[in-house]
Amino acid sequence: MMDLISCYSQYAVQVSESSSCSSYTPSNPCIISPNNFIPSTQTTVNSLYKITLSSGDHHFITVTWHRNATTQFLHINSGDNSLFRLNTHSGFFRKKKGTKWFETHESKFEIYYDLSSAQYAAGAEPVEGYYVLIVINSDVGLLIGDMTEETTVKRIKTHKQIGKFSLVSRKEYFSGNTLYTTKAKFSDAGNWHDVMIRCTGENEGLKHPVLQVCIDKRVVIRVKRLQWNFRGNQTIFLDGLLVDLMWDVHDWFFNSDPGSGSGSGHAVFMFRTRSGLDSRLWLEEKIVKGDDDDDEKKGFSFFIYATKS
Repeated sequence: MMDLISCYSQYAVQVSESSSCSSYTPSNPCIISPNNFIPSTQTTVNSLYKITLSSGDHHFITVTWHRNATTQFLHINSGDNSLFRLNTHSGFFRKKKGTKWFETHESKFEIYYDLSSAQYAAGAEPVEGYYVLIVINSDVGLLIGDMTEETTVKRIKTHKQIGKFSLVSRKEYFSGNTLYTTKAKFSDAGNWHDVMIRCTGENEGLKHPVLQVCIDKRVVIRVKRLQWNFRGNQTIFLDGLLVDLMWDVHDWFFNSDPGSGSGSGHAVFMFRTRSGLDSRLWLEEKIVKGDDDDDEKKGFSFFIYATKS
């Protein structure tokens, strides 16, 4: 009998060579290349990590990078507790490396950081030349960044226990037009993928708005008449995983509060991995921190919040 993953994948959209969005032609305006448009600006990246210590205790750490024309910072939270906040704006950034200690709920947090050589592209999160190391109760809990300096290795070696961490969810916020480009990794063992979301409109020669989602320059979702299909979902098959993709662009067309200063409203694009046994669609509020029994079913969640301005 065919297993459930194989059965589901038969009806899921495969990321294949057959549908490429690497070229643009006037006769097919929905097939677009990011080279023809200026992507929106990434303003905030919010990553939620689950850390399992050698004692079996769990901690949830949120790492937030924010960057706009006037403000730039790194913020680290443990639940409702703010552990660390650092102004990383180049005009005001003075202490680019250091250590901070914080104690809460009978847990001791040590944060080691070095952003003195951090390199940024167009987004809020540095792309190379940095590290942030979080030690919890003498266990190495979380290490992000790409620096492998001797000092980093020494800090790890001074702690006997090394915990495990996994990325539970990632949220990226964009502002600008309706082209969004980023990278995503849908499992710890998976590959990095280029993700591009584009909404074409009447000003580009189309009678009705069309939404297109590409992964690695291949079309996986194409929604016509978007003003009527402003909410929906589709399953794709990627890296041997079933990934639910849902979109909600209602506010792009029917913004209920135009005077709120949010431009033309925001859209939400949501990716989530799941097993074949989990046939339910999901909502963001279903991701409840600390629900250990259901962690495997939750999988990894990736959100893109897109504001038109």
